Amino acid sequence: MQLADLVRRIEFGLEYAMLRLIAGLVRLMPLDVATRLSAKCWRVLAPHLSAKRHQRALDNLRIAFPHMREEERWAIRAAHWENLGRVMVETIHIDRLAHDATRFEVMNRALLARYGSKLGAAVGVSLHMGNWEFAIWPLVAACANPAALYRSVNNPHIDRYLRKKRQTLYPGGMFARGKVEGDHGDDHRTARAVTDFVRRGGRLGIVCDQHFGRGIPVPFFGRDARPQPIAAIIARRVGARLWMARCVRIGTESRFRIEIKELRVPRSANPAADIRATLAGMMRQFESWVRETPEQWMWSNRIWN
Repeated sequence: MQLADLVRRIEFGLEYAMLRLIAGLVRLMPLDVATRLSAKCWRVLAPHLSAKRHQRALDNLRIAFPHMREEERWAIRAAHWENLGRVMVETIHIDRLAHDATRFEVMNRALLARYGSKLGAAVGVSLHMGNWEFAIWPLVAACANPAALYRSVNNPHIDRYLRKKRQTLYPGGMFARGKVEGDHGDDHRTARAVTDFVRRGGRLGIVCDQHFGRGIPVPFFGRDARPQPIAAIIARRVGARLWMARCVRIGTESRFRIEIKELRVPRSANPAADIRATLAGMMRQFESWVRETPEQWMWSNRIWN
């Protein structure tokens, strides 16, 4: 074994041990206490521990809200770190939260109920807002057996831990993008796997608001963004419905309001134009949602090139 490989394995082991220690302590605490504490810690520590992302959040806010006062942008940036602190704790409690229906208010229930067992193949897209993990919850509650496409964590121990935590929300399975030990480590193989899954009538959830280098440019807050196009590609290719969802936090508690909408996927003789139109519609809806609750969106992500 190469020395570099040995060092990496040791680092991965230490990272995983630290995560399990923190997770164990968090699960011993009352949820509301843990989320408040984590929110305060992230608000204070994140700007120093992740200075690059802290600056990126402000830069993104200046692009999105050029006429906003600087102090308002700073307040949104601080609130966004607090939200991420709450999300971290909720991820550790995700198995418990997913079984507590009292914490979720689902808007547009009639839209989902209209299709019932006839929902068929579907692709759900969401954005990093509130606690985005729970945007899929209405499909879980409807026993639609959804799966997810997610970005894998480099540390295979942590990746397996997070996959196990999320099983309640994604009983249909989890397909990983990125290089990691597991079922799907190669992006091309993963793309084929998720396409086949949806083609067979599966329901797949994807978070699609981050910059994707090979993406198609579409307007977002007045500037071209390149979102992940795989949801639009799969939906058009296999004839699946395309759903949009946002999960908004109610106040500062671990209670959520989930809104779902169906996005029409054009199917003309020009596939490229259809996919671009679908992505443009998706980003218009994302922009509208972000404008409503900007403090709950992950501004520190890479959005524009």
